[in-house]
Amino acid sequence: MRRLFAFSVPLLLATGTAYAQQAATAPLIQLSPEDKDRSGSGAQRNFYFTTQDSPKPEYTNAGFFGQRLRPYLTGNEEALDNLNRYRRQKWLFLTERLVFVSAVGVYGQQVLAGPGDQQYTSNPQKIAIGVAAFSLLSNVLISQHTNDHFQRAVGAYNAGLSSARVGLMQRLTPSAVGLAAVGKQPQLALTWSLR
Repeated sequence: MRRLFAFSVPLLLATGTAYAQQAATAPLIQLSPEDKDRSGSGAQRNFYFTTQDSPKPEYTNAGFFGQRLRPYLTGNEEALDNLNRYRRQKWLFLTERLVFVSAVGVYGQQVLAGPGDQQYTSNPQKIAIGVAAFSLLSNVLISQHTNDHFQRAVGAYNAGLSSARVGLMQRLTPSAVGLAAVGKQPQLALTWSLR
């Protein structure tokens, strides 16, 4: 029993050290103070993040689609799914802006097309106004939760790291504790279940 205990404790400590190093190498991601408080329907500008834990961290621009954050999220499927949703919303936002500018351009072209009398309510102009109005309405719906997806991606990544650190402590705790009599001396008996 002593040999088994003497063998299992160093093996368990070595395994625990490997898990601790793995959890310690992955940095926590922190958003800039302005970006932490940005609401879901807030401004559609780039997020800034840092992995440094210092009083004056240097923030990195995540890029329009969050592409500079993606390498940090590798291996965390939930975080990557949220980042993919953020990228999809940004593509929808760009498409909506293109449709709006095109509709305004068509309307302006129709107004300036006539050589004398300028018309402001022809059928093509009414269609252009309708498309522009629909585009603005869709912008409100598209922008409503775009920022939330980015914040959820960072939150899911950080939650995965903290659960990995908690999981390390759970792996190190013995599954059973008791007393065993070896000869005439009582000794503490610890057992771990291998999973």
